[in-house]
Amino acid sequence: MNPFAKTRLMAAFTLLIGCAVAHSAADPAQLAKLGNELTPVGAQRAGDASLGIPDWEGGVAEPPAGFVQGEHHRDPFPSDRPTRVLTRANLSEHRDQLSAGQLAMFDRHPGYKMPIYPSRRSAAFPQRTYEYTLRNARTAQLAEGGDAVVGAAEGFPFPVPRSGHEAIWNHKLKYKGVGVARWNNQAALTANGSFNLVRLREEVLGLYYKPGSTIDSINNVLFYFFQSVEAPPRLAGQVLLVHETLDQVSQPRQAWIYNPGQRRVRRAPNIAYDNPGTASDGLRTNDMSDMFNGAFDRFDWKLLGKRVMYVPYNAYRLHSDQVTAEQILQPGFVNPDLQRYELHRVWVVEASLMPGKRHINSRRTFYLDEDSWQIMLVDHYDGQGRLWRLSEAPSISYYEVPTFWSTLEIHNDLLSGRYLVSGLDNQESMVDFQFQATPGDFAPQSLRVSGIR
Repeated sequence: MNPFAKTRLMAAFTLLIGCAVAHSAADPAQLAKLGNELTPVGAQRAGDASLGIPDWEGGVAEPPAGFVQGEHHRDPFPSDRPTRVLTRANLSEHRDQLSAGQLAMFDRHPGYKMPIYPSRRSAAFPQRTYEYTLRNARTAQLAEGGDAVVGAAEGFPFPVPRSGHEAIWNHKLKYKGVGVARWNNQAALTANGSFNLVRLREEVLGLYYKPGSTIDSINNVLFYFFQSVEAPPRLAGQVLLVHETLDQVSQPRQAWIYNPGQRRVRRAPNIAYDNPGTASDGLRTNDMSDMFNGAFDRFDWKLLGKRVMYVPYNAYRLHSDQVTAEQILQPGFVNPDLQRYELHRVWVVEASLMPGKRHINSRRTFYLDEDSWQIMLVDHYDGQGRLWRLSEAPSISYYEVPTFWSTLEIHNDLLSGRYLVSGLDNQESMVDFQFQATPGDFAPQSLRVSGIR
């Protein structure tokens, strides 16, 4: 970061924190560390030389030289090479840095490996996000038993989290731009590696991130979501529309689908919780999209603290337009030669199914990157308490925004050996963070004309 810009940033932090401490329900001593010992989003600024974790110095907040808006993102670290490769043979010395699901991948697949690269703390967000995060730190509160947030706007609501709800809300409210249009193609692989690519076009309008918005002003709509299936022909024309509510206790999410065979728009209250996701072949539930979305109310959420773990970070090789889905996807697991894992500090949140509630998962453990609040890994347990699935989110810095977000989501079934991958846009136009829309563009009555008939 430019030293003069860094000085101005620190001055802004100091000014905001001076106002924050007296009115915050959080620990004033911890709030005072924001922008100093802690980064603007609450991560530990100092690294750990003994582990190879560097200090956070602002992340990758600007495009590399020669980057052209709209192209696939260039790797800011093209000279990096793996420092080691984890295999079954050397796994014992690294077990403490792996989740239960990651360890199970080695047990399930003899040829599985994880290339480990130098740790790069590339996560960055706009200055406005940092400023509003600091304001939220003194005003944001949970409501409706944790299923809603009040007193927050634009930034992360809880940079110094005290509960599992607060940590997951940071992921749900992470800045990704106001308008986003993208291809979110997915493939459900059989055990022998065969697949059909499903082309999904998606548009999102996030009201929470619109400058000047507050939770009170967005009418409880966190974002609008539109998804159209473009291929294969047997699925083409299906359309999904979601009005994602912030407080899903007082007002559950509203969803509609258009089926071209029936030529009618109908309500879809089952687009929630553990119902199967679009064209996922049962390998993903609706609440697994974006690693977790939707209501909290079926689980008890506990913040377990931090761990140092290997997570899929700076995954620019998987993001590249120089590779195809056929090169990425192979039987059993994503091509490890295109993967990149790094050692990072993560927050750990455990969600346990509450008595009397129903869900196909009895427990899930979430691992959130401290620098971005992106959920990087999830271990899923079935109704009998058996480890069932591992979800991973290889992520990159979309430095023209900037934001840190997944480029793929990988959901591995540890019992069947199958897996689902979404986000396969390698041969598509790049995600558009300049997408313009209004709430009126997401009206249910527009669905029928959006479908392919």
